[in-house]
Amino acid sequence: MVIENILNAFAKFNLKDILDVFFLFLLIYYLLLLIKGTKSYQMALGLMLIGCCALLAELLKLTAFAFILNKFLTYLIFAIIILFQGELRKILAAIGSKLRTRFIPTEISLIRDEIVNAVMAMSLGKIGALIAIEKEIKLKSYIDKHIKLDALVSKDMLLTIFSPNTPLHDGAVIISEGRIAAANCFFPYPPLLELTPAGGRHLAAIGISQETDCITIVVSEQTGKISLAAKGELIRGLDREGLKNRLKFFKI
Repeated sequence: MVIENILNAFAKFNLKDILDVFFLFLLIYYLLLLIKGTKSYQMALGLMLIGCCALLAELLKLTAFAFILNKFLTYLIFAIIILFQGELRKILAAIGSKLRTRFIPTEISLIRDEIVNAVMAMSLGKIGALIAIEKEIKLKSYIDKHIKLDALVSKDMLLTIFSPNTPLHDGAVIISEGRIAAANCFFPYPPLLELTPAGGRHLAAIGISQETDCITIVVSEQTGKISLAAKGELIRGLDREGLKNRLKFFKI
């Protein structure tokens, strides 16, 4: 039945249908790119495999197998919403942010140098720090919940915020639109903690980088080592040049 319907549809193909299929292909391709490298990518491949099995079962007239798979596919839309709720939220946020004009600092290289200099100083002094740099997806929900600031990005300001035994030392600093927007911010941990052996700051960095496209820098309080989290992955053991090159790569 399904195969016959597909063949009948191809027999009536026109330019409008070709455009329809092309845009659908682009949509699926873009969605797979967004979730590539995450746990949801494997789930998506699994769902696609089940869909292929359903078509094959229909073609080979495997009645019982096809019946079970078709019943499963009936609830596929609910499974997608549940399994990919994090990715769907991220996609919608990314689309929304595209509608806004992004602020590009005229002196972004100076801001990058200030961040790198502060991070290196904190690394030498083994001062724990967590710095989130906003990109396309806005961090306003976190900024609004915590201590708002509106300060220039400078080495001295960052060192002051993260000075031990001060009220703002714990939590993260958020840099938004070229300025320090908030401090003492706390981010969600990634869902699979047992698969990510790391400290609290590192887990928070991974967690926020999974929910948004921000770039997060971590300085370990125990070792002074520098890490950078992006797209749910943690890059450890960066030196000055390594950190600066990574920030340049991510257009910061």
